[in-house]
Amino acid sequence: MSAAPATPANIERQAIVSGIGRSRTGRRLGRPAIDLTLDACLAAIADAGLTPRDIDGLTTWPDSAAPHGFGGPRAGDLHSLLRLDLSWILGGGDGANVIGVLGIAAHAVAAGLARHVLVYRTVTEATAQNGGGRPAVLSGSAVAPWKTTYGVGSPVQFAALWARRHFDRYGTTREQLGWIAVNNRRNAADNPAAVYREPLTLDDYLSSRMISDPLCLYDCDVPSDGAIAFVVSHVTHRRDVERPVFFEAVGGGRPSTSSWEFWPDLDHMAATAAAEQLWSRTALRPEDVDVTGIYDGFSIFVPLWLEALGFCAPGEAGAFVEGGERLARDGGIALNTSGGQLSEGRFLGFGLAYETFLQLRGQAGARQVTGPRVGLVTGGGGPLAQAFLFTNDR
Repeated sequence: MSAAPATPANIERQAIVSGIGRSRTGRRLGRPAIDLTLDACLAAIADAGLTPRDIDGLTTWPDSAAPHGFGGPRAGDLHSLLRLDLSWILGGGDGANVIGVLGIAAHAVAAGLARHVLVYRTVTEATAQNGGGRPAVLSGSAVAPWKTTYGVGSPVQFAALWARRHFDRYGTTREQLGWIAVNNRRNAADNPAAVYREPLTLDDYLSSRMISDPLCLYDCDVPSDGAIAFVVSHVTHRRDVERPVFFEAVGGGRPSTSSWEFWPDLDHMAATAAAEQLWSRTALRPEDVDVTGIYDGFSIFVPLWLEALGFCAPGEAGAFVEGGERLARDGGIALNTSGGQLSEGRFLGFGLAYETFLQLRGQAGARQVTGPRVGLVTGGGGPLAQAFLFTNDR
């Protein structure tokens, strides 16, 4: 493995993930979001060998009063509760969506605006459902009247368009897509924190109810409760951390339009632009990656990401995932070793990052990949995307 030297063009290499923390996670925990948040944040701070008094930066996403348990406590509220002495704070908002706040925290640390940035994400979507259904996620948005009039109330309907396009153009099949869900469930069996751990066969997948053709129940991620937090520190803090994880490169993309239905080419997500930027900031290449946390809010995002990142050529992802051998923990890319969002639970990319850090720190227990040195994490799907490379060796 060879890594590019740190330059002004890739200043994220001046940052490390020094601490990770997680609250209890699961279905319908019934606990206040602030309790879960404090559990995760205090665990991450302690894991970094710090106290709250050492934290001088704070960020989260979405940092808004999002409905249906989608958004946790605001950054300002956590600032007050932990009595933090901050020099830098950012509410994630739109520009840092999903896991983008990780990159922003790294750049803040590299620029000297803070030394230790606390990054957190909290969801209580499962409790918000209260054991039953919930309004479609788009029902409370400003654009809802323009979409729900035509029967569009959920992102799964947009994701289904992307899937159908890939099926029709490249011959991708439901059987091929099903191997992603089967592989995730196989990994989740070894994860005590996963929502779904029971075995899932390809026949189980194919016989499950259709949600939005061609995407079925097991193509959709699982609403969950929980909080996950990280401490992003300046690289000089590595001397005080037993298992630092180093930022290698970041990439992002939101080209053309933020509206799924008006995307000019359904063969490509914004992942294409994010991947291009990622690889331009490092000497590493896809073949150097040992473990991957690829965003799977809907299973179709995984093949689209694989193509965008260069693990396979455009149109070849169906054959790449078929059989699941390449996805397995010993198969090459070690995909979503926690069970991913399809089985572990929906933590909007933060769960994928947490698992990747565990793998790079050698702390993944029964799920541990042998000797990983490079981890890749992606966030988002459809018209926005982020991608990160991390290493444990520099």
